[in-house]
Amino acid sequence: MSAKQQHNNILLAILGFIAVVVIVALIGYFTLDRTPDEIQGEVEVDEYRVSSKVPGRILELRVKEGDFVHVGDTLAIIDAPEVEAKQAQATSAVEAAAAMSEMAQNGAREQQIQGAYQLWQQAKAGAEVAKKTYDRVQRLYDEGVMTAQKLDEALAAYKALEAQEKAAKSQYDLAQAGARNEEKKAAAAQVSRARGAVQEVRSYIRETVQTAQMEGEVSSVYPKVGELVGTGSPIMSIAQMDDMWGTFNVREDQLNGMKTGTEFTAYSPAFKKEIKMKVFYMKDQGSFAVWKATKANGQYDLKTFEVKARPVEKFDGLRPGMSLIIRN
Repeated sequence: MSAKQQHNNILLAILGFIAVVVIVALIGYFTLDRTPDEIQGEVEVDEYRVSSKVPGRILELRVKEGDFVHVGDTLAIIDAPEVEAKQAQATSAVEAAAAMSEMAQNGAREQQIQGAYQLWQQAKAGAEVAKKTYDRVQRLYDEGVMTAQKLDEALAAYKALEAQEKAAKSQYDLAQAGARNEEKKAAAAQVSRARGAVQEVRSYIRETVQTAQMEGEVSSVYPKVGELVGTGSPIMSIAQMDDMWGTFNVREDQLNGMKTGTEFTAYSPAFKKEIKMKVFYMKDQGSFAVWKATKANGQYDLKTFEVKARPVEKFDGLRPGMSLIIRN
């Protein structure tokens, strides 16, 4: 082979290599960074937590996670013996106050004076029971198994019954001295007050049976049967499945004119289908959200917005936590 032929072969090889590089560069230019932007979101629903005003022990759970409940369905039953004891005390206080009022109206007799004394002793016993209850709650609070709210309630009950004991003592003294018109009115007021206490205790007793306030699906059950729950502690969460939406975090350069009322199409990987959605909420995520500098020197930043959109039409099978993809 001559030198000229070798030179031509080398030249052809170089030109071929350059052609391959150019072709690869062109392919890369037209393919790389040409993939569509994808914004991933998630299906969400509103949830409300079921909790009780009174502390106690979970006696029974009538539902489990995944159950669908309707308004009025019984969800859980709480055992609260302290509340039942308060009911007995409050009922006794009503009877005592009623007897005092009757005595004031009719005038004191020897038997009534004796009755007033017995009622005083009854109120005194109730105050002693309340004191023991308060001491027991104080010990549980010190051990960390009882809330401060429960401690305050026990103290309030004790103070209330202590006051009733003093009132009963004063009524006994009045019976001995004879009642005046002002005293008769005070006795009647004591009856009203005692009846109010009974109504309050009854409202607490109703809280021992938790019922559904809205229909939905039980998403989480927190305590187990036999566990203690404090005042306001969540027992379970119920998801309102009739109202679902998708939440997306969209950088402002990807909004493309999106605003409240805008309709767009999102892809559901779970169903491999597209869902038509309508924006109902937009809000910037504040300074804590991720910002992106548009230039290396950071002349200005791109902010991220939280966008919420509901399906235009009901989509069966959609569940909280499922992914939604917006493709630009």
